[in-house]
Amino acid sequence: MSAVVERVRAVQYAVARVSVAPLLVRAGIFVIVFAGFALAFPAEVLSGRPIFFLAVAALLPAFGPRRVWTTFTALVTVGGWLLATDGYGRPVALWRLLAVAALLYLGHTLCALAALLPYDARVDPELITRWLVRSAAVLLGSAVLGVLLLQATGTGGGAGYQSVTVLGLLVAVGMSVLLGWLLRRR
Repeated sequence: MSAVVERVRAVQYAVARVSVAPLLVRAGIFVIVFAGFALAFPAEVLSGRPIFFLAVAALLPAFGPRRVWTTFTALVTVGGWLLATDGYGRPVALWRLLAVAALLYLGHTLCALAALLPYDARVDPELITRWLVRSAAVLLGSAVLGVLLLQATGTGGGAGYQSVTVLGLLVAVGMSVLLGWLLRRR
């Protein structure tokens, strides 16, 4: 019984020490991951029980940014995108593709920031602002470069975007495997 009381006191102490900035970053993770789900998945799937499961899935990286949940939600988002375009025949729009990619990147970078911030950290707001400005610069550069490459190669239309999506997913998974192997080797 005393172990349970000690555990409850430890949780109460931890909750009392939580500061606002790490909570806002984690709330941002939830909002961005859920928005990515909403853009990627077809509208027919976003009702009833599936929306509840997607909301729970969006909470997972907010609570465990150092764990596998960030990768899991990214794969769920890409799976929703592929389901919408292949399974439900939604035409691929460049704005939607860029928005889903931007939300994937923002979710990933906010999880990286949240992994560095303990719940009780006192954070200067300028740190979060600089982090987000740097992320916005990366997103802008990537969007401009992506559109220019699509125009230069003539890879337009739904099939071209679809192949680029699958290729990007394969590169991301390959890089994750390579980085995991390098970290274990060290």
